Amino acid sequence: MGISYKGAISFGLIYIPITLHNVVREGGVNFHLVDRKTMSRVKYKKTCVDCEGREVGQEDVVKGYEYAKDQYVIFTPEDFEKLKSKKDKTIQILQFVKLEEVDPLYYDKAYYVVPENGAERAFHLLKRAMEKEKKCGIAKTVLGTKETLIVIRAKDEKMYLNTLHFHEEILPYPYPESQMKLEKQELALAVALVSTLTKPFDISIFKDEYREKVEVAIKAKIAGKEIFVREEGEYNPALDLLNALEESLKHVSDVRA
Repeated sequence: MGISYKGAISFGLIYIPITLHNVVREGGVNFHLVDRKTMSRVKYKKTCVDCEGREVGQEDVVKGYEYAKDQYVIFTPEDFEKLKSKKDKTIQILQFVKLEEVDPLYYDKAYYVVPENGAERAFHLLKRAMEKEKKCGIAKTVLGTKETLIVIRAKDEKMYLNTLHFHEEILPYPYPESQMKLEKQELALAVALVSTLTKPFDISIFKDEYREKVEVAIKAKIAGKEIFVREEGEYNPALDLLNALEESLKHVSDVRA
C-alpha cells in the first residue's frame, strides 16, 4: 500500500507527522480501446493546436491560465509550491464536531492515517480523545493545487481521513419541494415493508455481481462462445402503488418463509 501523502496533522500546539494511505482499491474490469479492424491498441496523443498537430512531450506540458484571448501565464509545480505556507502544508484541525453532524453528501475520498516514527504517542492521544468524546476533527490543507476541506475521525483504534466537498460545490436538489398527501394505508404498508427489510448492515455480504458477469463473459468470449444472459423476473409497472406494496410484502414474506 503506497503512501498518498506525507505531512502532518496539527491541533492546538500539537504537531503529528503522518502519512496517508488509500482506503479504496478501484473495482471493475479494465478494458483497453482497440481498433475493431486491426485489433491494435488505440492511444491518444497530446498535440499543439497552433503547430499543425505537432505532438507535445509530457515534459513540455505545463498549466496555463488564460487571462486574455490566447494569452497565458504559465504555472509550474515549483510556482504552486512557492505559494504554500507551512500552514498550507499541514492538515490543521480547526474545530471538532459530532460525526453525525457531517452529512455523508460532502464526503469525497478516504484515506488511512498512519503516524510517522516518533509521533505515535501524540497520534494515539488524538485518536483516543476523539473516540472517547465521539467527535471528529474538521481541518483544511492544500493538496496538490487545491485547498481541501477534511474530516478526521477515529473508529476501532484506527484513524481515518476523508476529503470533503465545499458547500458551494454541491448542486441544488433538482426537484421542487411539495406537500404530497399520502393515504394512511399506503404509508402503513410502506413502513411495514421497510421494517421487514431491515437488518444489521454488513457490507461484506454485498458483492459486485455485474463484475462477476463481465468476468464470465470474458471467459466465454476467449473460448469463442456466445454470451449467455440469464432471464430475471420483470417488474410490473401496471400495478398501482397499493397493490405493489402488498405484493412486495407478500414476496418478502414468501422468500423468508
